[in-house]
Amino acid sequence: MSMEFDLERKFCRIGGEVSVSDGSVIEGYASLFGAPDQGGDVVAAGAYAACLAGLSARGGKVKMLWQHDPAQPIGVWDEVREDARGLYVKGRILADVAKGREAIALINAGAIDGLSIGYRTKKASKDAGGKRHLHELELWEVSLVTFPMLPEARVGAKGDAPEADTLRGLAAALEDARGLLTRG
Repeated sequence: MSMEFDLERKFCRIGGEVSVSDGSVIEGYASLFGAPDQGGDVVAAGAYAACLAGLSARGGKVKMLWQHDPAQPIGVWDEVREDARGLYVKGRILADVAKGREAIALINAGAIDGLSIGYRTKKASKDAGGKRHLHELELWEVSLVTFPMLPEARVGAKGDAPEADTLRGLAAALEDARGLLTRG
């Protein structure tokens, strides 16, 4: 598929905790801050803020696609926001859409375990080790996909314990601090 924009995609593992509740609701993290993906890119905290604010101001939404195919929307993301850990998404797969029914079945069977973001880089820098740090992104879509790029990101069951998010946030902060100390 050819697009005239430089659209990039990042894949995130949603692993064994993936669930579909109420027939179609999924939630979790599509991107984690500070975690290098398999391509060496690291998304910085706040990278989505301007885009999400702009979408909200004009009543726009991030699209939910099947395997990044713009001809196959399979649901809606009802909530897309940044928190201390990363980009949190919560949405509904539409069972009235053939690919939506297929996606629900594949998730329930454990055959699909990935999320992927489609975006355009607006601001980035490279460190001495060659990792690209993404500071501002224009988020276009979050897809359900087969292969993840960022294994640490997960979609959990609806209603995960708040303590789990707190512990994950603390672990991410400690990892960031360790990275800063080892650079010096």
